[in-house]
Amino acid sequence: MMTELATLQTRYAADLDRLNEHIATQLSSSNTLMNNVVSAQLRTKGKQIRPLLLILCARMFGPVTDKVISAAAAVELLHNASLIHDDVVDNSATRRGVSTINAVWDNHISVLVGDFFTSSAMQQAISTGDIRIVEALCMLGRRLSLGEIDQIFNAREHTLDVDHYFAIIDYKTASLFISSAEMGCLAAGVDDVRLDILKEYASAFGRCFQIRDDVFDYYSSDTVGKPTGNDLLEGKITLPLLYALQSAPATEVHTMRRLLEKDSLSPAEVATLQAFARDNGGIERSYSTMRALRDNAVKALMQLPDSDERQALAGLFDFIISRNY
Repeated sequence: MMTELATLQTRYAADLDRLNEHIATQLSSSNTLMNNVVSAQLRTKGKQIRPLLLILCARMFGPVTDKVISAAAAVELLHNASLIHDDVVDNSATRRGVSTINAVWDNHISVLVGDFFTSSAMQQAISTGDIRIVEALCMLGRRLSLGEIDQIFNAREHTLDVDHYFAIIDYKTASLFISSAEMGCLAAGVDDVRLDILKEYASAFGRCFQIRDDVFDYYSSDTVGKPTGNDLLEGKITLPLLYALQSAPATEVHTMRRLLEKDSLSPAEVATLQAFARDNGGIERSYSTMRALRDNAVKALMQLPDSDERQALAGLFDFIISRNY
């Protein structure tokens, strides 16, 4: 049985194929090494939820024009640039089950390729001829950088605060979805209350996307099928644990806070924190938050005329909550 995402990827395959062909063409260069690295990167393009969301928003108000495709390419390229640079910072050996650029080549090549993707994203935004789309992409780049810096700062300062958590994910994750919705609307010629409604939807969607990712981290790698516990090892305290710290008995909270004040954690200590979050309602409350976000997002969508795209956006939210990868 196909997931909601797979169904949408099939339904809008022509748009996505057009996008991917456009990206491959725009990234072609006269440098053999760059072309080899780029080709390897493009073979692991991931779920492409962000450009799909952009295309859905644009499709609500008109055809998928060259301007829409260029805007979608800009978002996807900047997102990929951030992932390439993240892999260098985190010294990651794999992503999506495939060796990273820094693992295959080296950090020097990886940073340069990330820069190439960033400048290519800017070129795509400029090619739309719409300064609002250029501005949206520039603001996105700022927010992604600030979100990562805030997360590093909070990890070093051992900040344990739900409001800080949401502020970080609004920048480092939700901003990508908000910008996708905004750029899709602008590319379709929409700059009114409908844009605000879809940005409201995208904000809730982005928050939910990150919360679901963070929930994965509180189970064993065998259960999830990919490495977990990495956030805790890096000092990143996410929503399930923050919720558990709010509701657990005071003695347990004190013990866990002592652990979280350490500069580094052992695998056994990470497992203790994971179990603490699971046993004290952190997972269940995180799911409740995601469902509330979904309800608010769908309520916002209902202000727009019914369409296949409106239904697709609502269904995509259900996929985010229920996904297991």
